[in-house]
Amino acid sequence: MIHNIRPARLSSACASFITRRAYASHPAKARLNIPTDFSTTAVLSHTSKDALSNPELSSEARNGTTNRQNLFQAINSAMSHALHADQRVLLFGEDVAFGGVFRCSMNLANEFGEDRVFNTPLTEQGIAGFAIGAAMEGMRPIAEIQFADYVYPAFDQIVNEAAKVRYRAGVNAESQSCGGMVIRMPSGGVGHGALYHSQSPEALFTHIPGVRVVVPRSPTQAKGLLLAAVESNDPVVMLEPKILYRAAVEHVPAEAYTLPLSKAEIMKPGKDVTIVSYGTPLYTCSSAIAAAERDFKCSVELIDLRTIYPWDRETVMASVNRTGKLIVVHESMVNAGVGAEVAATVQEGCFLRLEAPIQRVAGWSTHPGLAYEKFNIPDVTRVYDAIKTAIEY
Repeated sequence: MIHNIRPARLSSACASFITRRAYASHPAKARLNIPTDFSTTAVLSHTSKDALSNPELSSEARNGTTNRQNLFQAINSAMSHALHADQRVLLFGEDVAFGGVFRCSMNLANEFGEDRVFNTPLTEQGIAGFAIGAAMEGMRPIAEIQFADYVYPAFDQIVNEAAKVRYRAGVNAESQSCGGMVIRMPSGGVGHGALYHSQSPEALFTHIPGVRVVVPRSPTQAKGLLLAAVESNDPVVMLEPKILYRAAVEHVPAEAYTLPLSKAEIMKPGKDVTIVSYGTPLYTCSSAIAAAERDFKCSVELIDLRTIYPWDRETVMASVNRTGKLIVVHESMVNAGVGAEVAATVQEGCFLRLEAPIQRVAGWSTHPGLAYEKFNIPDVTRVYDAIKTAIEY
């Protein structure tokens, strides 16, 4: 046994390095790259009146009440509504009966019983395969993959089975499909997830005809989109930004409601530049737009795709035809990403109206290393600089 171990004295250089930790927080005098203030951001509904004014809500939801909920609570509420409304709905995944890693399924097993809300073995391929079989037998399964980083073993089931069932069935497509199957998974960076808890693999799913891919930005959106996914006759992959599970809190309509799939939303109108994004980066874009409009006296339109495949080309191209300039922002890698598809489509459809090169502000083409994860993800400064480039072109 070794006794009397004393801490080694740190050199002044080492101590200075530790106090800097530039990757862990913003600089003391930062003007743009400061943490999102979720209590004031324009992305969220901070009053009941604001939440209920959404024209996409059903009349029952608009005339009802709201609850202040974070993202995981809104998802829990959506799944509770779905389980109540339809006996065909099942919920399963690793640790789901215990509430799940992020508490999205908390108390649902107690309320609906172990026959409808239950744990599975640690097998992503098995979870997806079971969901496909259940959907083909007429059930409406909600399958949870514990982290998007671990979905790859299930990829074959999603690509070669779930997406192809209806097409393969031909004239029997109405009775042989995976409609109603939803595969949920936490996705994206949290600042400390490193290689296996920070990935944003959504672009991989956008190469699969027959599957809808959804990424919500807020609690209200998550609830409505998830309920729409359960009702959809297409299989849906829903990637939930895990950093927003607790951070994003807003007033959410208490009644059940759906929001349209494959329909983008113009969150903020503008006339000089169009920014298209989805999920967590919308908070970054909102902050960058506020600073750019103040500094450059410009007007920026912000669009949330919501469904990234099949995505709403009409809304995006109509906006770019008005503004003449496009910036696409997403957290996942820039190469072969959603931004590349949006840029190519807009270039083909709006070429004569473009007044500046289309810009992509996205994650770098590298793995999310622990110490440098924050540098991989687009920040306010990068979006602000892209707006400046577009305005000055």
